Amino acid sequence: MNLIDRYLERKDFVDYDDYFANLRYKPVENFNFAYDVVDEYARVTPEKRAVVWCNNRGEERILTFKELSLLSNRVANMFREKGLKKGDVVMTMLNRRYEYYIVNVACCKLGLIIVPATYLLTVKDIAYRVNSADVKAIICINEDEVTEYVEEASEKCPGLKYKFTIGKRVNFSDLHEEALKCSDEFSISEEDKPALTDPMLVYFTSGTTGQPKMVTHNFKYPLGHIMTAYFWQAVVDDGLHFTMAESGWAKFSWGKIYGQWIAGSAVFCYDYYGRFTPTDILPLIAKYKITTFCAPPTIYRFLIRENLDAYDFSSIVSCTTAGEALNAEVFRLFKEHTGLEIREGFGQSETAVILANFRYSKGVPGSCGKPDPIYDIHLIDYDGNEITESGVEGEIVIKLKEDQFGLFYCYFKDPERTESAFGTGYYHTGDLAYRDADGTFWFVGRKDDIIKSSGYRIGPFEVESALMEHPAVLECAITGAPHPIRGQVVKATIVLNKGYTPSEELTKEIQNHVKNATAPYKYPRIVEYVKELPKTVSGKVKHKDIREQDKK
Repeated sequence: MNLIDRYLERKDFVDYDDYFANLRYKPVENFNFAYDVVDEYARVTPEKRAVVWCNNRGEERILTFKELSLLSNRVANMFREKGLKKGDVVMTMLNRRYEYYIVNVACCKLGLIIVPATYLLTVKDIAYRVNSADVKAIICINEDEVTEYVEEASEKCPGLKYKFTIGKRVNFSDLHEEALKCSDEFSISEEDKPALTDPMLVYFTSGTTGQPKMVTHNFKYPLGHIMTAYFWQAVVDDGLHFTMAESGWAKFSWGKIYGQWIAGSAVFCYDYYGRFTPTDILPLIAKYKITTFCAPPTIYRFLIRENLDAYDFSSIVSCTTAGEALNAEVFRLFKEHTGLEIREGFGQSETAVILANFRYSKGVPGSCGKPDPIYDIHLIDYDGNEITESGVEGEIVIKLKEDQFGLFYCYFKDPERTESAFGTGYYHTGDLAYRDADGTFWFVGRKDDIIKSSGYRIGPFEVESALMEHPAVLECAITGAPHPIRGQVVKATIVLNKGYTPSEELTKEIQNHVKNATAPYKYPRIVEYVKELPKTVSGKVKHKDIREQDKK
């Protein structure tokens, strides 16, 4: 059983053109993910799986929708007894713990605004988020460094009233212990129920170009992820979907809760603390019979370095990726060793999937795919004019419309920034792409990352793709370095694979490789070898940091 038919006029289409032309939502006057999805499954199919969770310590937990409904009732009652009410803000730092699902659903029931955050935040990061969003309660994992940071940050956060963790910890309340004191029956008046347009979720953006923004979604947001889960990830009713993401990132909302549950799929969580080891997840695919898999490009780049022929991928029917553009060489090697094609998607914390190689079209490796029909997508040039011809790069923008699913509606507590984002009648993504004759979009790079050298405009992604084809390159970043005559020259910052060491000969070999793989003027005139690339806590390469370092 799934709930898609309750929200879409159709869910089966002949091909992409049919899908794009005829996808329609049914009228939605009110919707609450907790009541209309979780509690509804608990009522109709109580033993249906919601979450399959395990960790690297040998623990396992399977939650049915009935269990999830009752546990979230307890937590909602507990929050209410503490004095939290509709519109109050709760922040989580729960990594991949199954408790995140319970807290998320409890917040939905009460109308609390949830701020998911990564457990990797420092004291400064935590204090910034708590004070910026006026957080009243925080729930974190019970790891020494995390609780110590939260404790230290709380001293700088006068509005923070409650600190919870999983288990016993001095100066923290035990989430489970507190919840068990409360009833598993929950009721709320119609007046106190959150409305469709009330704020539900706030994400702090990853901050690749400055201080994080507070992206705010309302209770309509989960319905936009039907496109993400069913039409792009191709999740299976009563299947098991595995997205590699922790609860602090928007990718979790994309792949581990909203659309997947509406489409009837359980979600799989592999919980670990600390450094990721690719081989850890590979046996789990066969053991738990994962049916659909989604991971960021970084994970796929790690996986192809392993002996994939030694693992069983036969249960998987669909693989997808998003977060950054994925290089064609990774597509090729993954399919060669698993038989599976990776279908790419593109979107942001502010959206559901915007562009994708959807289930109805044959994926084009290396492309962003075609537009999601819930959005009115355009390309515009630097003067704000619409680009209609193929092969011309422009910024991806979404034309605003009244009945919009899957798009954030404001920046939290920041009306000026909200007006700046929406005042032109478009939402500007800040990402550049071009469209080919078939209507497929190809990623070029962030608007701020474009390199201008001797009159040429060079997108970093094409050069990075060429570099990734060289066996010596594990990871790389292409940026523009200052040059007195050319303005900028292309610089490659490279992390080498095992078995390779920096040398003039290797640099020349890599430069010649790029010259042969793409237009010669795009080759990196500067090559720097590093042990690791600067990244945000979400794992995205911080091109800006490299550029700033080169200015010194």
